[in-house]
Amino acid sequence: MSASKKVYLFANWKMYLDYDESNILANAVAAASSDFATKIKMVVFPSSLSFYPVAQALGDVGIVSGAQNIHFEDKGGFTGENSALMYKNAGAKFTLIGHSERRHLFGETNHEVHQKMEAALLVGLVPVLCVGETAKERKGDKAKDVVEVQLRAALDGLKWKPKAKLFIAYEPVWAIGTGKNCDPVEAEKMCLMIENMAKALAKDVEIIILYGGSVNGGNIKEFIKQPNINGVLVGGASAKLDTWLQIVQNAC
Repeated sequence: MSASKKVYLFANWKMYLDYDESNILANAVAAASSDFATKIKMVVFPSSLSFYPVAQALGDVGIVSGAQNIHFEDKGGFTGENSALMYKNAGAKFTLIGHSERRHLFGETNHEVHQKMEAALLVGLVPVLCVGETAKERKGDKAKDVVEVQLRAALDGLKWKPKAKLFIAYEPVWAIGTGKNCDPVEAEKMCLMIENMAKALAKDVEIIILYGGSVNGGNIKEFIKQPNINGVLVGGASAKLDTWLQIVQNAC
């Protein structure tokens, strides 16, 4: 890996931690941050319930926080939802959009992903767009076609501000939470394709590609040493202090 390459480590805590557990972990990560603060860019995505105190604790040491999900309207009769504007006002800098669990567990459509992209850009949140194929789609040699459809649907017609950034996480659905990570070389091929396509769809936007799917301390180096993988989006392993710090230390 190039010495000048900036490494991004994104921690998606999903629904693994309650309010107290989230705050305990946030403070523990903050306490350890002096060991890695200058070497990596870390973003944490806590639950909506614990977002504000976690963002405050991490923000004190320069670690930013983001939303796991947003609604595309600013306000309204949408029980249980939180808007991009609400997260922005609470201190969020980033937001995940189109995570595979949102797509496959909650039926989120490509059209809704596009709406959320628009909402994020409108209020100034940096989007982390998630794309990836299922095991069936990969076995049917449709992985690239599926990802292309997801990218085009999400990015078509968006209005970007000058010096805008777009993070795209390639997360093969079959690798998430299964312990079966994608081969790093194959992940690199997909990420290069994604980067080239995204550059054509979002001109003059800085595109940063991440890999997500059963990342751990043992395989992190193999992913981030790939030329077109600039970091990782980690789920379950990021919600435990020991496994997360192992990933961070090995990345550093």
